[in-house]
Amino acid sequence: MALSGTSLADTGDKIFVGKGEQPAWLTLALANRHGLVTGATGTGKTVTLQVMAEGFARAGVPVFAADIKGDLSGIAEVGEPKDFIVKRASELGLTYQPDQFATVFWDVFGEQGHPVRATVTEMGPLLLARMLDLNDVQEGVLNVAFRVADDNGLTLIDMKDLRALLDAIIPEAAKKSADGEEDPLASIRKAAQSFGNVTRATIGTIQRQLLVLENQGGTKFFGEPALSLQDFMRTDRDGRGMINILVADKLLQNPRLYATFLLWMLSELFEELPEVGDLAKPKLVFFFDEAHLLFNDAPKALMDKIEQVVRLIRSKGVGVYFVTQNPLDVPDRVLGQMGNRVQHALRAFTPRDQKAVAAAAQTFRPNPKLDTAQVIMELGKGEALVSFLEGNGTPAMVERVLVRPPSARIGPVTPEERKAIMDASPVKGKYDTAVDAESAYEMLQKRIAGTAATTESSSGGVLGKIGDIAATIFGTNVRRGRLSTGQLIARNIARSVTDKVVGGAAADLGKEVGGSLGGSIGRSLVRGALGGLLRR
Repeated sequence: MALSGTSLADTGDKIFVGKGEQPAWLTLALANRHGLVTGATGTGKTVTLQVMAEGFARAGVPVFAADIKGDLSGIAEVGEPKDFIVKRASELGLTYQPDQFATVFWDVFGEQGHPVRATVTEMGPLLLARMLDLNDVQEGVLNVAFRVADDNGLTLIDMKDLRALLDAIIPEAAKKSADGEEDPLASIRKAAQSFGNVTRATIGTIQRQLLVLENQGGTKFFGEPALSLQDFMRTDRDGRGMINILVADKLLQNPRLYATFLLWMLSELFEELPEVGDLAKPKLVFFFDEAHLLFNDAPKALMDKIEQVVRLIRSKGVGVYFVTQNPLDVPDRVLGQMGNRVQHALRAFTPRDQKAVAAAAQTFRPNPKLDTAQVIMELGKGEALVSFLEGNGTPAMVERVLVRPPSARIGPVTPEERKAIMDASPVKGKYDTAVDAESAYEMLQKRIAGTAATTESSSGGVLGKIGDIAATIFGTNVRRGRLSTGQLIARNIARSVTDKVVGGAAADLGKEVGGSLGGSIGRSLVRGALGGLLRR
């Protein structure tokens, strides 16, 4: 029976992905059980990703996806009824209906999308060590630096804050100033040494790795205003989900930065979103392209945390879909969490390729009508083996299907189209101007100059009282993700103000409030699941 595009869009609880002997439907209520899209280069993974993103958006589910080659950006423009698209729709019994979707472009470098920033504190030592490719000893020293910053009320916002902090904990004999006073940083150096042997050589290595990251553009990532993940959770005026596209062609030139950045975003979602259980549809779907980069050379501690987040984030209403070439790229303990599968063609030219084909075939629920391993090698472009969860969450038998054509444009937008989309963006102006308020660098400079006051006294006035009230309500031993509860409240206040009053003054106010509350409540934190210090 032919199914019109309108009736498919109106199903409400399912996404039509393709059709073989039977239609392949992705059930929205089971979409937070995560998924995997695999296949060799050029077999149609990006088009499948676009089809799924369009389906989620039509159902009112916001989407985040990384755009590696720029091809996915066309989802923001009306599709073109080209012959091969119309022919594929007809083969599936569809009436091709061009469409376009509300899209927000993001770019770590701020060139082809709105800037995406995080603070050094939010990133935390575990992920920062991964980004800098540090060994265990160097990561340990980085943890010491973050602990010293917490204990001394030093806010780590950007790279110069971290550099100043590392300089401040370099071990050396206490110096005398010109007027005979002791080294103003002696207490910080002593505190660092109390946690272990912090050597000048180790700090020098970390500083050099920071330089490499800066040369790769990492400086633009750290700073404020920091990204509010609620800006990913928007719908348009028609109630359709916004599609957030991370421009990643340049970012992918530094694979470790790319993978760590997306992992940070995933961990932030895990920390910030409340528990909601199983919903009728996800609150957000997160597509992680080139997912193998996440797992390459990842230490065991990080792998444990990745598995934990993937396993538990479904209860926050978030579906995670890994996109990669080879199913062997994903470790078994993570692969076991991927309930919805789309497998494009694989080529078995080498023993490893043959192993990958066999492994991919074994992950599907067998279909007596198909030799799954053989079919994987025979699939044409735009064909896939599909198994989605059904009923009470059991995988459907694997089916060979033709993937439906996207409704929006296949291929990239032009620079002029991108500019027009950004000019009409709901977050235009919110992140475009960086703010450099007082943080660890400035505080250490004041201390060296002998003009720094204590954290509590410098906040003073109304802000100091706010901090005292928050400390009374929440206590001084609050453990909440990457920020204390007081800091979290302050950040929300700051972002609320910034939403209404775009400009440096509002952001400075937010920083002042955040600094005061953080100082009152205390910064010795156990950061979130991936954002920082490991729970012991």
